Amino acid sequence: MNSELEIIDVEVGEGKAVVKGALITVQYEGFLSDGTKFDSSYDKGRAFQCVIGTGRVIKGWDQGMMGMRVGGKRKLKVPAHLAYGERQVGELIKPNSDLNFNVELLEVLTRDD
Repeated sequence: MNSELEIIDVEVGEGKAVVKGALITVQYEGFLSDGTKFDSSYDKGRAFQCVIGTGRVIKGWDQGMMGMRVGGKRKLKVPAHLAYGERQVGELIKPNSDLNFNVELLEVLTRDD
């Protein structure tokens, strides 16, 4: 995989854009580079929320979600050094794993809201 984060807008949203420090609500699926699904908010039956741009999620998300607009769908191809790096996470994510995500942005909340 490329050593750089790859961002592919599948569908550009019309709503509020993601900015540093925003609380975002997304639906997502995560896949290993061989296509194995390792996580999915859809499968869990609930959307995922996180604060973006502050180091609370992997760097690939902190960087890759910036500027995305509500209603949008985006693919993130995250190289290992922007994911979990040398760490093993659970059974499926081995050290130095590149990760792919399909993300749908549902909501963006900022301090102004």
